[in-house]
Amino acid sequence: MAPRRRKVGIAGAVVGAASAGVAGLALAKRYAVGRIRLQPDPEMDEPFGELGDGGTPVVTSDGVTLNVEVDGPEDAPITVVFCHGYTLNLNSWHYQWREMRETHRVVLWDQRCHGRSQRFWTKDSSIDRLGDDLFDVLEAVAPGPCVLVGHSMGGMTIMALAERHPELFGDRIKGVALISTSAGRLAEISLGLPALLAKAVHSVVPSAVSLLGSKGELVDRGREAGNDVAFLALRYLGFGDPAAVSPTVVDFVEAMIRSTPTNVIADFYPALMSHDKLSALDVLCEIPSSIIVGEKDWLTPPEHSRAIADVLPRSRLIEVAGSSHLVYLEHPGVVNEALWELIKSVTPDAGTGLEGEA
Repeated sequence: MAPRRRKVGIAGAVVGAASAGVAGLALAKRYAVGRIRLQPDPEMDEPFGELGDGGTPVVTSDGVTLNVEVDGPEDAPITVVFCHGYTLNLNSWHYQWREMRETHRVVLWDQRCHGRSQRFWTKDSSIDRLGDDLFDVLEAVAPGPCVLVGHSMGGMTIMALAERHPELFGDRIKGVALISTSAGRLAEISLGLPALLAKAVHSVVPSAVSLLGSKGELVDRGREAGNDVAFLALRYLGFGDPAAVSPTVVDFVEAMIRSTPTNVIADFYPALMSHDKLSALDVLCEIPSSIIVGEKDWLTPPEHSRAIADVLPRSRLIEVAGSSHLVYLEHPGVVNEALWELIKSVTPDAGTGLEGEA
């Protein structure tokens, strides 16, 4: 019996040590997040998610109801239309919306299945369909001259619109801003990893995302409450300078991502990886454009923005030092200034309307 007791004792000690290690890591993680939240936070009182009035429904040509916010003076000479990125919603444009609403007509919309738009699992989740959705939004609430602004998947949406409705560009659409986006080949990015490891990750992720999607409701129950891991991961992966980013901003973005169902994440992922709209950029050649990217963006690396700028003769490429994929939330002043320059180039007599943030 003695050897058996000894084995049981050793096993118990191993389990106990492992449990203590897990508990220690949890405490260390909680301590780290606690210290971050105790730091001065100038954005603590910023009214994130409170700028809208509830939105206006726009029904797409395939019957999906989109949530659209329209703000600003009706007689503004230019309407600025904002297209958000994957897993986010229209509130992600908070800093741009807040600064432009006094002097410009602004339109913001939740992409299908995101934010407050209808979640319709059996409908099309392709980038081409998003381009058609944008067309429907423009027809419904922005019939006059406009500038389109897209982040990540929102930039791809604009490219899809250009491919499917080239007649709009130049006549009605006067300029575009493409922020942290890509014209294609996202499945080949390195994610900051060595080549072999990146290849292995890309080979595994699609099936893993599909599996998560098949268990979407179960996974969502585990995502309902914010947690320290999500906070820390987003702080380090979404922003170029984790030590400088506001914890309130991180919480704001994490809440948007968490509110996006796992089924939506899984449904749209293949479309992002197969996206290829380099040929659509020819449509944008005759209008001014701003191409903006963070120099540390690992989701849509700067070389993707450079490739876009290379084929657009009237483009201005801005690489924001020390920033990552969420550059417009991390450095809103830089992005706002670039947007203002773009708008000014298509409406020479417009007032500034944008007070860039430091």
